[in-house]
This record gives sequence, C-alpha cells and structure tokens, in this order.
Amino acid sequence: MVYAKKPFAGPAAVLAYLSRYTHRVAISNSRLIAMDERGVTFKWKDYRVKESAKGGTNGKTRHKTMTLAPEEFMRRFLLHVLPGGFHRIRHYGLLANGSRKTSLPLARELLHVQAPPQGKERGPDDAPGAPVAAFVCWHCGRPMTVLQTFTRCQTIRAPPQS
Repeated sequence: MVYAKKPFAGPAAVLAYLSRYTHRVAISNSRLIAMDERGVTFKWKDYRVKESAKGGTNGKTRHKTMTLAPEEFMRRFLLHVLPGGFHRIRHYGLLANGSRKTSLPLARELLHVQAPPQGKERGPDDAPGAPVAAFVCWHCGRPMTVLQTFTRCQTIRAPPQS
C-alpha cells in the first residue's frame, strides 16, 4: 500500500510539475522572445546573482535576455535532446539521491526481497579460471556479453529498418 498526501494545489499542479520533467526538452515556448535576422532571443535566469534575505537581488536582475545565432541556438538546444529510447525522469522518494543508500536496503528488508547481484560475482556455470563478468543478468544470474561499446564522441547508429 502506498500513502500519498493530497497535493496542496490540486492534481493539475502535480501534473504541471511532472510535465516539466517529462515533456519539455530544453526551453519552453514562453521563454522564447523573438527570432529574426540577428538570431534567436530568449529569456534566461542568472543563478550567479545571489538573492538577499529579503528576496531582492541588490539592484541586479536575475532574469536576463540573450540573443544567439541560429546555429549556436540549435547547437545548445540539441545538447539537451536525449537519444531515441532514453527517457528523462526525476526520481523522488525511495530513489531520491539523498536517501537511496539507506532507503533501498530498508525497503528490501521490509519486503523480504534479496538485493540483485552486483555484477562482480561468478555465475554458476563459470569455470574457475574464467574472468569475472562485469555485467550479470538480474533475471537468470548469468554473465552478459558486451557486443559493442561507444566512446564519448562517437555517434550512435540506429539498427537497420526491416
């Protein structure tokens, strides 16, 4: 059973909050100001400008505008686009970074579930002299075979369409 408090601002606010992390890629339409021969102008927030305790910024504004050449704008925009098959999600609760190391073992203990293998153990069919597998299948416990690795700047080629 899962206990979840009723959201303060209602379900629509929860949906709006989650959609910011699942649908919008890099910049929302409301931040785009103009597109002309000079380039693309958009609003951005300067986090280096510190807010004071009263909520002011000591005369400096955090919200600024920037104009970039179309090629530079597209280059920066595409840095935020994930390759096909990847999904951007924000973890909270048990999977939040701040509590993951303590909450997952506790959840496994309360549910009486064993932790999945870590990948450095030998499989049941491995010979004593065989190298230790780096990746182990969570389902059957056998070592996985690495077919291909990608370097940092290498482009990923899609499989051929049948």
